[in-house]
Amino acid sequence: MRLATWNILHGRTHADPAVDEDRFRRAIGDLDADVLALQEVDRGQSRSGHIDLTAVAAEAMGATASRFVPTVIGDPARPWRPAGDDDLDATADAYGIALLSRYPVLRWHVHRLPPAPMFRAPVVDPETHRVVWLRDEPRAIVAATIRTPHGVWTIASAHLTFVQGTNAQQLRHGMRWLRTLPGPRVLMGDLNLPPGMARRVARGRLLARGATYPSHRPLVQLDHVLSADQLPPSRQARAPRPAFSDHLPVVVDF
Repeated sequence: MRLATWNILHGRTHADPAVDEDRFRRAIGDLDADVLALQEVDRGQSRSGHIDLTAVAAEAMGATASRFVPTVIGDPARPWRPAGDDDLDATADAYGIALLSRYPVLRWHVHRLPPAPMFRAPVVDPETHRVVWLRDEPRAIVAATIRTPHGVWTIASAHLTFVQGTNAQQLRHGMRWLRTLPGPRVLMGDLNLPPGMARRVARGRLLARGATYPSHRPLVQLDHVLSADQLPPSRQARAPRPAFSDHLPVVVDF
């Protein structure tokens, strides 16, 4: 069984905003994941050619079940509003996280996390070249209780804030929620925390080590696969270096 997580930067490279659907499809296929967590996922966004990236990824990996959870409606670099559970079927202007599985999903679970309060960051709009002040986005965790070859597991995808302190709170609250779901449980995603901090806050074990960001010259690991439960023996698998995103994927085999 292969688990993988990847912050896909909505399918673009750091230098080129164009999204190539075929390139994205090949990269997902190359991971050959049985359960795949994705972050920074677009659905119906003009910046990514109105592609449903979750649907493309599901087809590329042969997933039998998938769930996209929007956290924002609108472009995060421009005006947006927080997404709620009423937006789970949104087909336009949606941005968030996804979880995909080749194995049967018995139940889906969604947990929403508040953004950092009173936070503003200056960002240059790539089209107008003007500085805009962005507030922190709301975050979410999507989990699936899955019938795997190793029994029933609950596996989750998360993308936490980069605001220090708030990301640790989000991870702590997320792990508390995850522990209420059927075990064993695995959390995957871009946690925006270094390994030691992620391990301590989650009170769990990291299943993969190695720098993941920035992808062209990785210096720090922000993307993790972790669990606080007893699991079968695992090993970190070598992940291909994809031709897009500013993060590297993380792959673990059981």
